[in-house]
Amino acid sequence: MKDKKNNQVDYESAIDKVNDSKKHEPTDQFLTFYMGGEEFGINILSVQEIRGWEPITEIPNSPKQVLGIMNLRGTVSPIIDLRYCFGIKDLTYTDETVVIIVSVSVRNEKKHKVIGIVVDAVSDVYNFSQSQIQASPELAQTHQAQYVRGLGSTDKKMVIILDLTAQLIADIETSSSRHAVLS
Repeated sequence: MKDKKNNQVDYESAIDKVNDSKKHEPTDQFLTFYMGGEEFGINILSVQEIRGWEPITEIPNSPKQVLGIMNLRGTVSPIIDLRYCFGIKDLTYTDETVVIIVSVSVRNEKKHKVIGIVVDAVSDVYNFSQSQIQASPELAQTHQAQYVRGLGSTDKKMVIILDLTAQLIADIETSSSRHAVLS
C-alpha cells in the first residue's frame, strides 16, 4: 500500500481493498414496506406471512393502535396498526393495505409472540450488510425512536430499519387498561 518511490500511501488501492472486503461481508435480508410515504424495513427472518387486509375481531377497551385480534391458523394474535404507533395520520384501509405477521422476541424470556402489523403496502426485499446500516440520527428523542435500528442505504434511497421487539408489545400493554388483549 505504500509507494516504494516516495513512501506514500496508495489511497486508491486502500479504498479498493476496503470496498472489496465489504462485498464479501455477510448481509441480512429486510422486507420493506411503506407507511405514510416512507419506506421501512424489518428483518425478513421475523416475518411469518403477509396477508391482505381483511376484517378482524375488535376488542372493546383496547388501545387505539390495537385494531383487534385475528385467528392465524389456530393462534389468536393481536393486530396492531403500526402506522398509528408512528403518528401517521392517514389510516385508510385499501386493497394495498397489508397485515405482516411477525414473530417478536419477548424481552428477558426465551419465547416469541406472533402479532400482525398493519402497513400501507409491501415494497421489496433488500440485503443490507452491517456497514450499510447507519445509526439513526439523534435529532429527535421521540417515543418511536426506540423501534428504529438504523438507516439502511442503497444506491438510490434510505430505508428506515425497524427493530420490532417485545418493547412494542410492552408499550401497547402499558397503554391499555386491559392487558388481556396481548397475553
